[in-house]
Amino acid sequence: MNRLSTRLVLSHLLVALIGAVATFVIVRQLAPPLFDSSMNRTGAGLGMGRVGETSLRTQFADSVDQALLVGAILGSVAAASFGAVAAWRLLRPLGDMARAARRMAGGDYATVVTVPHETELAELATDLNLLGTALAGTEARRVRLLGELAHEMRTPLTVIDGYVEGMIDGILPPDPASLGSVSDEVRRLRRLADDLSALSRAEEGRLDLALQPHDLVAPVRRAAERVRPQVLDAGLELLVAPEGRGESVESVEALVDPDRFAQVVTNLVGNAIRATAPGGRISVSCTRRGGQALVQVADTGEGLDAADLERVFERFYRVPGRRSVGAESGSGIGLTVARGIVRAHGGELTAASAGRRRGATFTATMPVLTATAPAPTASAPGADR
Repeated sequence: MNRLSTRLVLSHLLVALIGAVATFVIVRQLAPPLFDSSMNRTGAGLGMGRVGETSLRTQFADSVDQALLVGAILGSVAAASFGAVAAWRLLRPLGDMARAARRMAGGDYATVVTVPHETELAELATDLNLLGTALAGTEARRVRLLGELAHEMRTPLTVIDGYVEGMIDGILPPDPASLGSVSDEVRRLRRLADDLSALSRAEEGRLDLALQPHDLVAPVRRAAERVRPQVLDAGLELLVAPEGRGESVESVEALVDPDRFAQVVTNLVGNAIRATAPGGRISVSCTRRGGQALVQVADTGEGLDAADLERVFERFYRVPGRRSVGAESGSGIGLTVARGIVRAHGGELTAASAGRRRGATFTATMPVLTATAPAPTASAPGADR
């Protein structure tokens, strides 16, 4: 009884039966009086006597009853047949979608559902096809991530193994230079592990925030200055505004975790370094606009197409054809982690660009601190370009 096909057939049959019963009752009540009235007007009943009139009236009523009974049976059969056909036409595409969904659940994301003619079913089939496409993209990025993580880990491990074996064999002396190279590779592995851990916590909404009233200008400026050597090594210019001279610097009070928000700025600047060729410029600013604090990192680099403005925040996504800085191409999760941190603060991180080779601007929007502002709750995120 819970099957949709059974309910559809029974609904058509019930409609037919209700119509038949209503018709039967109405005709049965109205036919005899109307028959008598017609006989009286035409005089057809004169000379027949009351017995003859009663017999004729009874025969007429019986004929009407039989005709209505045959009509009700035929109507019910027709309604049930139509209901069965309608149920089949409706449930066939639903069955196709159910089988496609099961194949997708089994990992066959290339499954395509035929779009039916009915508008509502067509919308459902289209959404299911979009889901398959999205799942296929996610799976492709996951597979690529595993390969890239293996590559990222293999390089420092190979270097460490080479230095350690060299020291064991007495080829390399265990001096500060050799040990320093080993330490550099260990730090590289630790950064990779930290990025993956931060991504996991951000996506699960488990970021530990030590929120406190703070002027955003100071941690933003400190984070930008901390990565200035990397910017200069890449042959780029770094502008940090406001400069902090005199009384012109406006305080931008917000409820933040200074260390976590410094991580946002570091990730955004690091992303800008990879996107900008030598000779370019990176600008970092922190301003207040109405009731919002705006932290912006702008670059004069490769820019973004409109279709990539949101996708760059997807984990492991990289813009096709983007430039690489030596062997470093980013882990593909820096922007994802940055957006997760900003959202955990109750803000939002967005990207804007006039197009390829025209630079990009990333803006973190945060609510400024007011006397009645409630503490935001941690939430989940949104990959390096």
